[in-house]
Amino acid sequence: MRITKEQAEQNRERVIDAASELFRTHGFGGVGVADVMKEAGFTHGGFYNHFDSKEALAAEATRRAFERMAAHRERARDLEEMLTGYLSRASRKAPARSCPAAALGSEAANQPDRVKAEFARGIEGMVASVQQRLGPYGLTDAEARRRAVAIVATMAGALTLARAVPDDDPLAHEILAAGLEGCLAEAARPAKPTRRR
Repeated sequence: MRITKEQAEQNRERVIDAASELFRTHGFGGVGVADVMKEAGFTHGGFYNHFDSKEALAAEATRRAFERMAAHRERARDLEEMLTGYLSRASRKAPARSCPAAALGSEAANQPDRVKAEFARGIEGMVASVQQRLGPYGLTDAEARRRAVAIVATMAGALTLARAVPDDDPLAHEILAAGLEGCLAEAARPAKPTRRR
């Protein structure tokens, strides 16, 4: 039975959503096309009706994951709320629904350029989101950009390391707390006075 174009698009979106969560949980290499299709509620054979390769799906799933995180960041009232949510125990325990930079960053280095490009766009979005929230700190655009990059790197690094530690090890929570403290300190660090010529 033929399906409508609208239904086909909905099915494709379900596959992307399933892949986005599975990849963040198990990694790109830990998930096969059959796993994704099963999770989405379809047979393996239907995959190529929607994507030309697993690489194409990985790129789409990466984009979707960063889009979902961007929407989540937008709901934060300020930088502290954004960082507190990102570097939380709940975020640490839910890789499928949290930041792809922390869940897949090390694997992304070995992915094709198509996937890396989506990572670059997603990380750029994170930097822009943090930089926008640095407005109250009275920084120049260049300094706000530098600090935003440092904060994003600290955010993703702290979440990645916290997940690498066993759940019952207090170090996991120490890493999250130190990451949050470091990010907030970087944001609030007094701006260097500009030199007069």
